Amino acid sequence: MRFIRFLLEISWRSIVIAASVGFVSGCGNSLLIALVNRSIHESSVPNALLYFAGLAIFTLLTSVTSQFMLIHLAQGAIYELRLKLSRNILSAPLQHLEQLGESRLLMTLTDDIRVLSHAVSVIPNLFIDLATVVGCLVYLAWLSSTIFALTVGISAIAIWGVQTKVNQARSLFTVARDEEDHLLQHFQTITHGTKELKLHRARREDFISKNVQSSASKLRQKNSKAMKSFAVANGLGQSSQFFTMGFVLFVLPLFLHVPLPMLSTYVLTSTFISMPMQSLLNRLPDVMRGNVALRKIERLRLSLTSQLEHESMPTFKVNSHCQIELDQVTYLYQPEHEEAEPQLHHPRGERPISNRPVTPPPMIEERGFFLGAITLSFKPGEVTYIVGGNGSGKSTLAKLIAGLYTPNDGAIYLNGVRITDHNREWYRQHFSAIFSDFHLFDSCLGFNRPNLDEEIEMYLQQLRLDHKVQVKNGILSTTRLSQGQRKRLALLTAYLEDRPIYLFDEWASDQEPLFRELFYKEILVKLKQQGKTVIVITHDDRYFHLADHIVKLDYGKIELDEKPLSIGHKA
Repeated sequence: MRFIRFLLEISWRSIVIAASVGFVSGCGNSLLIALVNRSIHESSVPNALLYFAGLAIFTLLTSVTSQFMLIHLAQGAIYELRLKLSRNILSAPLQHLEQLGESRLLMTLTDDIRVLSHAVSVIPNLFIDLATVVGCLVYLAWLSSTIFALTVGISAIAIWGVQTKVNQARSLFTVARDEEDHLLQHFQTITHGTKELKLHRARREDFISKNVQSSASKLRQKNSKAMKSFAVANGLGQSSQFFTMGFVLFVLPLFLHVPLPMLSTYVLTSTFISMPMQSLLNRLPDVMRGNVALRKIERLRLSLTSQLEHESMPTFKVNSHCQIELDQVTYLYQPEHEEAEPQLHHPRGERPISNRPVTPPPMIEERGFFLGAITLSFKPGEVTYIVGGNGSGKSTLAKLIAGLYTPNDGAIYLNGVRITDHNREWYRQHFSAIFSDFHLFDSCLGFNRPNLDEEIEMYLQQLRLDHKVQVKNGILSTTRLSQGQRKRLALLTAYLEDRPIYLFDEWASDQEPLFRELFYKEILVKLKQQGKTVIVITHDDRYFHLADHIVKLDYGKIELDEKPLSIGHKA
């Protein structure tokens, strides 16, 4: 079972020690019941009270020690797993994360980790209960091998029946867990599409009945069947104990001579182990869910670790002035959850031939959007506009330029240095980018310089946000603003980063006319005067004449690559 392997991977020596201590505690419980039986059937047991008190204290101490050890180890493992998963996600290529899907990532980070943590928490008591049951069975074997053999035989039949129902429940839990991914995706649609659903009653009712209700009904059905299977298994376990007890008390004496003290000892011992046995059966669903959650986590970890990017930074520093060159770059943007094409790489240091023809793979219309081949140059102190219709490939090209996507073919150069897997992290540190689907953090992370608050307040005034947002210790008072104001806050962060390359994806689209004018005529001009390489994705054709360079895309191809002076306002 993956769950047991996970526990052993934490620290097998510590796990073995903790489990051994737990088993010793369970054996202490067995010795206690043996002492009670002896005291009942013998008129006087020397130092019985002393032995009883000593065993009770010993059992308590070993039980608590075992639980403390396992809790410390297990919770430490969950902590490390959470951090490692978070780092793996941030280290995975963007296109791979997009193929996995947001709902799958969120479900693993939240629900799977929670279920696994709960399953781990039952392990200490599981060891103690198991040791108690084993110890009592050993005691019964010592009392009478015949009774023990009959008990084991009947129990084996019961265990077979219980295991059959447990296996059925395990498969149902696995199917239910997959359905939870779909349900979470529907919940995300509710939060993201609330306005559209409120404005259209028929759409809302259809969405609830066909999506949410259908998925929730399947989840309820699978979980109910799984829990019912465990209920049947639990009942079989209980009935097997009573059946065995009844057989020994009423049937066995008809064929064998069994002393009455031994029968009473057997009944007392069987009654004593019924509670830990019941506890074991009740904890099986938690362990099974933990095993299913761990399988999902391991699949995600394997999926991510096979795609992890190199995060080592080269020894050379970030350049202050940057020229970017794209040479015959191609990229196949695939639908979500479709496997990525193997990426073609040229031998290290070999520059591809610029004038060679590059043809897209066959059946591109069915397999995704193909961009390329793109050959462009972006220079410091120059403002480049990337224009084109919706779906022309502007945002995909922007992510390629910023190093968030890896080209399928061709090469990208920064000041003559070819960008590979080994220096892509260094390359990305040259960019300050505001994408159309940007995320706004409520604190200025990554800035450890003095007078940060004063600098932020200055930019808040320049961007006319000082009446809306205040700052203290680098933490913004609010980010609950209009989209245009949020983009201005994102621009504030870009100012603080002060990177040599600035990339704006439709930044001005949500701005009022005053700030749109300010963006094109002042903000971009100042960045240009500072020697920044500025790339702007825009539809504002009234400002095209302000660009130093205009690139127009159409269906993934460069339709126009000119200076505005030669194309006027028709670009």
